[in-house]
Formats: sequence, structure tokens, C-alpha cells
Amino acid sequence: MQQLCKLLGYSFQAYHKHNKKKFFEQHHEAMILGQIDAIRKYQPRCGGRKLFIELQPFFLQHDIQMGRDKFFDLLKRNKLLVRKTKRNVYTTMSKHHYYRYPNLVKGFTPLKAHELWVADITYIPLKERFAYLFLITDAYSRKIVGFNVTDDMKVSSAVVALKQALAQKPPETFVIHHSDRGIQYCSNEYVSLLLQHNAIISMTNNGDPLENAIAERVNGILKTELISSYYNSIDDASIHISRCITIYNHRRRHSSLNWQIPAAVHEQKGPQIRRWKNYYYSAKLKEVTMQST
Repeated sequence: MQQLCKLLGYSFQAYHKHNKKKFFEQHHEAMILGQIDAIRKYQPRCGGRKLFIELQPFFLQHDIQMGRDKFFDLLKRNKLLVRKTKRNVYTTMSKHHYYRYPNLVKGFTPLKAHELWVADITYIPLKERFAYLFLITDAYSRKIVGFNVTDDMKVSSAVVALKQALAQKPPETFVIHHSDRGIQYCSNEYVSLLLQHNAIISMTNNGDPLENAIAERVNGILKTELISSYYNSIDDASIHISRCITIYNHRRRHSSLNWQIPAAVHEQKGPQIRRWKNYYYSAKLKEVTMQST
């Protein structure tokens, strides 16, 4: 081996150094893949960027030097990149005789929880039909504050999710409830319940999903990352989706929240979100150091 190294213009020491480096790289990659498996046990379709952020404390703890591009190469080699899925079912029924409220949230930025809620409905594939998921999300924290899984699109099903959200709201606070112009949200029962609890009603002006972008984004996250492709029954869907929403609220980090978790942001005020990004890595490093000692 010494003679071969000499013929190729390398020292025998450089050969051993190269082998040692390759061994540690392979060892580190195996450790990283194990951590990815652990994260995706709860978030099966967690994307590459979130995995990279989530693994930063692990990298610091084990002195792993890996940039984003190299990390994505590792995901690609092991076929761990997540493909996007398309939506093809519409759940908004806007042809009705109920009053349609104007859009009040254009340019509005909430500075704390329970200032703006966004509501929407998304379909859930069952084995031979569809079920529906009614969601109410706090726009400040991205936390899902109300939901209901049902096999119909009745007003009563939307009211269940709304009552769940209202139970968390401080009674004296005023919240803007923003939704599309679907019949569920314009109905007398739903509107009267909102007005009874100091809610200001806002709706999209047309069918443009960008007017309810946060709700659409939350739907997309749940459908692409957490919820299964289909369920055998409505009971199976209800149990699993309840678990998915718990993971979403208490585990999943959001880039729009500077990689924080919705449940944590729900207790904060606006400036704290902006400050958090500056302290993220230093705080995580301190946490890892304390655990190791």
C-alpha cells in the first residue's frame, strides 16, 4: 500500500487520513439517517428544510459539519425527498342566499393570539368516499384551535369546530373570523354564534384562495405531511387526524414563525417572534451543553 501511494503521489499518512475521514462521514450519515427516521415517525412527510433546522442541535452535540446542500444530497441518495401532491376536490359551496360579509383582513397583521382566526374545509379520502375536516386556525400562531372530522358538510359540523375554538378564547377579547363564502360560514346558526362571542366576521371577496392563504397553507401542510392518503372508515380518520393535529400544534416547526412551534408562539406577542430567530442556535447550543454535562 505504501508503494501504491508513492506511485500515485500521496503519502501513506494521507491515505490513512482519507480513510479516517470517510469512516467518520459514513458514521455521521448513519446517525443522521437514524434521527430522520425518528422525526418522520411522527411527521412522515417532514420536508428537507425543516429536517435540517430540526437537526441543528444534533449536529452541534456530535460536532457534525454539514451544510444544507450536502444534507439535501444525503436525502436524495437515500430517496428521502418529499414529493408534492395535488389537490383536486373543491369543498366551497358559495351559491346561496345568505349575506356575504366583506373582506376585513387585507393588510391586517395580528400581534397576539386570538386576534384573527381563519377557517376552511378540506376533504379527507376514505376507502370509497370522502370525509371532511373543518379547521379553525389562529393566524398569529398558526395553531389549530378548532377542528372536526365528519362525513358531511352540514352547518352543524362547522359549528362543532367553532365551539371548540370559542372555548379557548378569552371571553372579553374580540377576534376576527375570516373564511370563504361557503354556505356553512354564512348560515344563520354559524353567524349568530360568532356574534354572541365578540367575533367580527370577514370573508373573501371572490374564489381566490390567496384571500384565505393561511387557511389554505395549513390545509396543505396537514394533507401533504401528516394525514394519510386514505382511511378505511370515518372513525379511523377521526382518531388519526386528532393525533396529527396534536403533532402539528406541538411538534412541527414553521418557517413563517422563524422555525418555532405553534403552541409556543400562541403564548407570545409579536416582537418575541422576531427576537426568537436571533437566539435560536445559541439557546439550543446551551440546552445541548447542559444535557451533555
